[in-house]
Amino acid sequence: MRLPGSIQEIPTPALLLDQTVLERNLTRMQDRANSFGVTLRPHIKTHKCIEIANHQLELGARGITVSTLFELEQFVAAGFNDITWALPLIPDHLERIMELCDKAVIRIVIDSHEMLERLDAIDRVGSERFHVWLKVDCGYHRAGVDPQSVLAEQLVRSLNESKNLIFDGILTHAGHSYEARNRADILIVAEQERAVMAEFAERMRNKGFNIPMVSLGSTPTMSVTENLDGVNEIRPGNYAFYDYTQVMLGSCGVADCALTVLASVVSHQPGASHFVIDAGALALSKDPGPVHISDDMDMGIVYEDYDRKRLQAHVHVKTLSQEHGKVLISDAVALKGQYKVGDKVRVLEHHSCLTAANFDYYYVVKGHEVVDRWKILRGRI
Repeated sequence: MRLPGSIQEIPTPALLLDQTVLERNLTRMQDRANSFGVTLRPHIKTHKCIEIANHQLELGARGITVSTLFELEQFVAAGFNDITWALPLIPDHLERIMELCDKAVIRIVIDSHEMLERLDAIDRVGSERFHVWLKVDCGYHRAGVDPQSVLAEQLVRSLNESKNLIFDGILTHAGHSYEARNRADILIVAEQERAVMAEFAERMRNKGFNIPMVSLGSTPTMSVTENLDGVNEIRPGNYAFYDYTQVMLGSCGVADCALTVLASVVSHQPGASHFVIDAGALALSKDPGPVHISDDMDMGIVYEDYDRKRLQAHVHVKTLSQEHGKVLISDAVALKGQYKVGDKVRVLEHHSCLTAANFDYYYVVKGHEVVDRWKILRGRI
């Protein structure tokens, strides 16, 4: 397929990836990991893209993290050989995981006796044993064992005593960092995440148990943290692109957002205080962003001047249906004559992970030039 020469030639709706911003984001996070003396195992659920993941490894990342069996299969097929599947494992996937272990080191996550017993009953996976992380709840209260519970110590003991499993260590995710209101709030969660895991690891080691690694990290916490003592590995994902949610939380600035949706104006009636674009819920997703923070930008924000990273304060996506986006103009007089049918706009999305999962390709751009097109490996088994 011939690449369009410029952004204006791209059929809409389309997903634009600013290569310069992407490169800066990837390099900055790798540099942060290096400065703290920890390894970076990026979560690729955000981009689901071979080219981006390869570049993360080139920059110094150690392996990758995935969230679905489909992602795991696709990246193993592409030659990635050290992958953590960060979702707690269920029995239905065991057979396929065993097959994949012949091709790559697959690190799986558990937080229950049930799965530990199922895994421990398996002698070998090809020539290898299962690599297992124990998921710990650091305060998010979504999944993972309570580090103060009897269950947590029992599972650590069993993993240490197992002859059939390789215990990688303890793993967590501070998803509650997305409940923060500003950078100061994120710092509090980041320190909680670190302290809970470091204390649990030290307590278990003092009881004679081996805790090989401590792995943690969300994009908000890893973008601002000032202390990673006791941590070996971090696993942020959204940092590759960032998005308007991260801007609102204080993780980054608008200039750090690498992903935008290109849309066309399809309807703008005379005198109306809104117009319609061809990017709806199946382009932008219906994630409203951090609703606990005061925000009048609704479902997406239109750029006034992308080159200068300026958002149009008077133009934002009000509502989304499947393929339609209703864009509100709060100052129709000031913007009279603008946004005509056929005009293209760039929209900054609230959640880049969900937005990317709605598209098949990134149009990789530098300035207004299209330089490449990268496939997004989205799907289900």
